[in-house]
Amino acid sequence: MTPEHLPTEQYDAQLAEKVSRLQTMMTPFAAPEAEVFRSPVSHYRMRAEFRLWHDGDDLYHIIFDQATRERIRVDRFSAASELINALMPKMIAGIRDNRALRHKLFQIDYLSTMSNEIVISLLYHRKLETDWVEAASALRDALRAEGYAVQLIGRATKTKICLDQDFIDERLPVAGREMIYRQVENSFTQPNAAMNIQMLEWALDVTTGSRGDLLELYCGNGNFSLALARNFRRVLATEIAKPSVAAAQFNIDANQIDNVQIIRMAAEEFTQAMNGVRSFNRLQGIDLKSYECETIFVDPPRSGLDEETVKMVQAYPRILYISCNPDTLCDNLRTLAQTHQISRLALFDQFPYTHHMECGVWLTRKQAAE
Repeated sequence: MTPEHLPTEQYDAQLAEKVSRLQTMMTPFAAPEAEVFRSPVSHYRMRAEFRLWHDGDDLYHIIFDQATRERIRVDRFSAASELINALMPKMIAGIRDNRALRHKLFQIDYLSTMSNEIVISLLYHRKLETDWVEAASALRDALRAEGYAVQLIGRATKTKICLDQDFIDERLPVAGREMIYRQVENSFTQPNAAMNIQMLEWALDVTTGSRGDLLELYCGNGNFSLALARNFRRVLATEIAKPSVAAAQFNIDANQIDNVQIIRMAAEEFTQAMNGVRSFNRLQGIDLKSYECETIFVDPPRSGLDEETVKMVQAYPRILYISCNPDTLCDNLRTLAQTHQISRLALFDQFPYTHHMECGVWLTRKQAAE
């Protein structure tokens, strides 16, 4: 596989291998057959990061082969969005002969949206001065004159310069509604927007007819909590990263949603608060006892749920678990399966042509299986 050419003719075979692998992993838990959601075969990544290689007068994007660490020149990146591909050569052309932009530039990060907005971050091994701001502003203006809705950011040690803003707004069609999501540079966002839409719609489908309230841990910018709000009386969501909390708050207002409450705290802290182990000033004014959360949603990091959080999650009749690492999901399921059964299983091909799998499980309490 090369950056310019993806093995699209092998897509069906690689997806079938993942389905078989996931089904085997889920056999000990008596999981149903997986619902499979395909990715676009190219231009599916909304973000991409490249090192910059200075070769005499020439300048180009590179990536490193994960196995050999060999340097690979990248002029076109078929996995990335069409918008990223359109701007890659334009960024090189605008930087190559401009010392203020090129000097000690070592990386470019691109974050794009399906709504055709993009933020591009330039990373440097030097202090950024006024000449950089002037040159970057001129490049930004030139790109905007060509019709690109672009934001440029400069980064160096302990420095972040935003010419305008450090975010873009994504617009996704989700089950008949347009959802607006503010995405902040250098914060987590779902990399595959087409797959994100399918994940949100699957989560809406499995929670149709839900009773009571929803508790969500690791809510990020509110990606799932805002989409799921229509299926619940209220949503209580936690997130620790300040930029994500701010974006989630904006998204609540932008989508005119009035039944979602975001709390800035880690899942482990919230577990302590729920168990009465600790009290937190951040929870002042929030009556946790007024929530009747019969469903909990978790989308943890690759490490999965910690032991205490798994025990806390078990207390809920229904569990919706999105996982980017089936190995840690299985570790968690060894505990969760003692009290719950898997009613639905999904494979989302978030990362085509790689070993990685994203999956979802819908668990219901065995004593009152639905």
